[in-house]
Amino acid sequence: MVIFAFTIVYIVWGSTYFFIQKAVADFPPFMLGALRFFMSGLLMTAWCISSGEKIFGVPNIKHAVISGILLLFFGNGIIIWVEQSIPSGIVAITVSSAPLWFVILDKPKWSENFRSRSIIAGMLIGLMGVGFLFSEQVTEALRKGGGVQFGSLLLLLLASISWAGGSLYSKYRSSEGSTSVNSAWQMMAAGMAFVPGILIRGEYQDFDWSAVSSGAWLSMLYLVFFGSIAGFSAYVWLLKVRSAMQVSTYAYVNPVVAVLLGIFFANEKISFLQILGLITILGSVLLINLAKYRRELRSTKPPADS
Repeated sequence: MVIFAFTIVYIVWGSTYFFIQKAVADFPPFMLGALRFFMSGLLMTAWCISSGEKIFGVPNIKHAVISGILLLFFGNGIIIWVEQSIPSGIVAITVSSAPLWFVILDKPKWSENFRSRSIIAGMLIGLMGVGFLFSEQVTEALRKGGGVQFGSLLLLLLASISWAGGSLYSKYRSSEGSTSVNSAWQMMAAGMAFVPGILIRGEYQDFDWSAVSSGAWLSMLYLVFFGSIAGFSAYVWLLKVRSAMQVSTYAYVNPVVAVLLGIFFANEKISFLQILGLITILGSVLLINLAKYRRELRSTKPPADS
């Protein structure tokens, strides 16, 4: 189950940058966020009710609402907003700084993480690999001007911090109750948080539902069923059963998936630097997971005299 959940988070979330950019081409950003998470939340709630799960519990709802707003409204909502003007590849490289914030904000694990040379080295090597992966795209965007906006990059930095903070809050405060119930409340809370933006910006006034392309609708459905219901639920569950640092390695693998999508579906060419980035990122994930595996192996090893 752990391997399956990691596979979903690594691969599915790597593709969501591509589908967000396709969807936001026809949907206003706040409306896109509200529709995505309302639909996901309602489906998850229906599933919980049909499964006989208890969905009402004041402590659980409170914690789920807070983590849902941090994760999905700020963390994911900022990505939706900036992908109106910034290429998804550059968004991916900026958001990949999330593992750094996991280490910095995860106070209960400070002694463990900062003592592990493998984890620190893997984290730094992973960031270097992401730099290799997108260095040419960033250079080209900076050369042309207007491709990368400083304010948007600062927002993406805030998104990474918010995502790490929301993940840690979910891990330490939302442990009670099932993953499905927590995910349902997190998505519903995020959907509600997008509504004021719709009203303030007047996105509903000039929006023409009939003008939305089939590609945008399909992208929306992909984000609902795969990005939110499957991907986010797997992520929340992984936070319960694995360390936040280990789960955060998704941020290194997602850009790999983004590059491969470009190669296979957009006929993009891969350069030597990108190949080097792919290898470096995969090596960093291996290093971080090996550190976790060795620590668990030492903790379960029987005494020498037994």
